[in-house]
Amino acid sequence: MTDPVRLAKRVVALAQCSRREAEQYIEGGWVRVDGVVVEKPQFMVDTQTVELDPGAQLIATEPATLVLHKPAGYDSGNGPNPASALVTPDTRSPDDASGVRPLKRHLQRLTSPLPLSTEATGLMIFTQDWRVTRKLTEDIDRVEQEFVVDVSGELIANGLALLNHGLRFNNYAMPPIKVSWQSEQRLRFAFKVLQPSQIEPMCHAVGLKVLAMKRLRIGRISLAKLPLGQWRYLAPHERI
Repeated sequence: MTDPVRLAKRVVALAQCSRREAEQYIEGGWVRVDGVVVEKPQFMVDTQTVELDPGAQLIATEPATLVLHKPAGYDSGNGPNPASALVTPDTRSPDDASGVRPLKRHLQRLTSPLPLSTEATGLMIFTQDWRVTRKLTEDIDRVEQEFVVDVSGELIANGLALLNHGLRFNNYAMPPIKVSWQSEQRLRFAFKVLQPSQIEPMCHAVGLKVLAMKRLRIGRISLAKLPLGQWRYLAPHERI
């Protein structure tokens, strides 16, 4: 019998490397214990078989950012039906071409800095990266969002022009945005300063009722062909 030791210590002996290098191998998903990948350097082992992947690379594990196609009925926060519950290994898009090597740690401690209402569908971003969080909070006024909105009702005279610029709420003039018809019952909204929650009252002010809302794009990141309820990694070269 042997006394249990930290997995990192076993990898040091196995790979003849430093403790920090051993931790990087483990955190990078390159180490298996009895055939199962373990990503925690502090994991205790005794007689188990520890293996280092022959293709292991000493690359620091970067924080992950994910793109989800949210269905209606899921909330952005910690409610009873959170959209974060959809981010699992089984719901990753099989067409994910990001080149990111999936790790269990990528699905932990994710935040969603740019909420989407429970009834809305479309693009949501989840991240572990403080730089992405800052981009979608402090710097959001410089990031354009694009929505398509299904509506019913009769548009008032000059209503489309008012949506683009001219509406006021609580004595506050709405900023100029881009609104156009996509079809007889669908509007396209593109804006930088507006909050998505303001779309519905804007439509109501010009005689329209919102039936459905879908976010297609955040900055340079688009929903594209990502299937409903699935997610993909944001590739290293992609910028919001």
